[in-house]
Amino acid sequence: MYSCVKSYGINGIDAYAVTVETTLSRSIPSFDVVGLPDAAVKESRSRVQSALVHAGYELPVAKITVNLAPASQKKSGPAFDLPIFLAVMLASQQLEALPEKSAFVGELGLSGQLRPINGVLSMAIQAKSDGILRLYVPEANAKEASIVDGLEVYPVSDIEQLCRCLCGQQEIAPLPFDPMLLLDSGNRFTEDLCEVRGQGFAKRALEIAAAGGHNLLLIGPPGTGKSMLAKRLPTILPKLSFEEAIQTTRIYSVAGMLPPDHPIMNTRPFRSPHHTVSPAGLTGGGSSPVPGEISLAHNGVLFLDELPEFHRDVLEALRQPLEDGIVTVARAGGTLRLPAQFQLVCAMNPCKCGWRGHPSGKCTCSDKEVEKYVQKISGPLLDRIDLHVNVPSVEYEAMRRKSKPESSAQVKERVDAARAIQSRRFEGTDIPCNAQMTPPMVGRFCELDSRCDALMKSAFERMGLTARSHDRVLRVARTIADLDGAEHIGVEHLSEAIQYRNTDILKG
Repeated sequence: MYSCVKSYGINGIDAYAVTVETTLSRSIPSFDVVGLPDAAVKESRSRVQSALVHAGYELPVAKITVNLAPASQKKSGPAFDLPIFLAVMLASQQLEALPEKSAFVGELGLSGQLRPINGVLSMAIQAKSDGILRLYVPEANAKEASIVDGLEVYPVSDIEQLCRCLCGQQEIAPLPFDPMLLLDSGNRFTEDLCEVRGQGFAKRALEIAAAGGHNLLLIGPPGTGKSMLAKRLPTILPKLSFEEAIQTTRIYSVAGMLPPDHPIMNTRPFRSPHHTVSPAGLTGGGSSPVPGEISLAHNGVLFLDELPEFHRDVLEALRQPLEDGIVTVARAGGTLRLPAQFQLVCAMNPCKCGWRGHPSGKCTCSDKEVEKYVQKISGPLLDRIDLHVNVPSVEYEAMRRKSKPESSAQVKERVDAARAIQSRRFEGTDIPCNAQMTPPMVGRFCELDSRCDALMKSAFERMGLTARSHDRVLRVARTIADLDGAEHIGVEHLSEAIQYRNTDILKG
């Protein structure tokens, strides 16, 4: 007997259709799975056999052959357990038929319960695109899939419940489409910008970075608040749009990192990998490619603390994603493109001992040692960071000041107003903020009058700016003008933007 069941697999963060074909033939009893399965897929044989017996169904005494088509695509993960089980049930005539235009995904436990799997949102999106009307998923994944409109999502707890439903003995109600899962974010941040004392200049740079989506480098001695500032950047960033929330959720779903009590990502991610991270851990990859840290930071913030301590090859791997917003992972099995539109925030000490420039005078590093320490960061990477900010030691008076600094909510109001201006400016394009403007857009939206042009020319020659850094200064100036509500870039906006390119702070 022959049967086939529709299912879905994951490649990167995208889903693809898989047809699970099964035949039973008279021969020595065996159970084979073909179609380039990995170890997890091959092990589904044991899980399916145990589930069949535990649920009281018959295990066919025959040669069972399961083919996962297309056979040229490598299959990974336990999501094919449920469709393989149903295909065996159909082939052995223990089930008569499946609903039309339906697909099934899920991992089986030995007793027949369904366990959650990774990548369900991508599967649901692809299923709708393929014309599937009904998608049966583990109960724990149902909310995640329910944000895809036009698709009936059926939450299944175990195979007995599903079989009764397919035989018409029990009804499983589809989970209704619920877009409020994306909108109901609230304020889940425990940090607030008002907790950072002093550092007015750095806070201003943080506000500009948030308003325009610019990359930021914080340089200063230990204990000055660099990490505190970076961790509070998400609290002043705009809320995720519907499209951004879908993109972010897909990545975290594939990576298996969605919180169990909140299956939808509706706040911007903040990733802070340790400096021992490998290039593959940062960019993604592996035998079954998974997203790396820069993809997990998509639509959010990637924070690299103690920047010079990262391996040189790890830092250099950031250069192409910072320009393109995509990371391309090339492996023997094929090439994978993962989204990587993140905001880079870095923090570092001014020297190896960390105390250069501190009023205590505790620094013991020579100029040569400082130069060697700073040279761990390449010029091309620094050129891609828009704002270079000195974070000096905090004065005692600032620590004891009783007046409360501005809260994140107050700063976010100005950031949201600036982003609203940018949304109108880039309407009809896929550009969300000033930092991602294309060169033609820079020429159009960052025009300079004669005074600004003279100032820019002077800075370009005096500071030895590159063509890239020239455009990045103009993008920052455009953001500062947006925060002021100004239609055109003024001298005061351009002057402030230029001071953030002062690489002399790296020399102590």
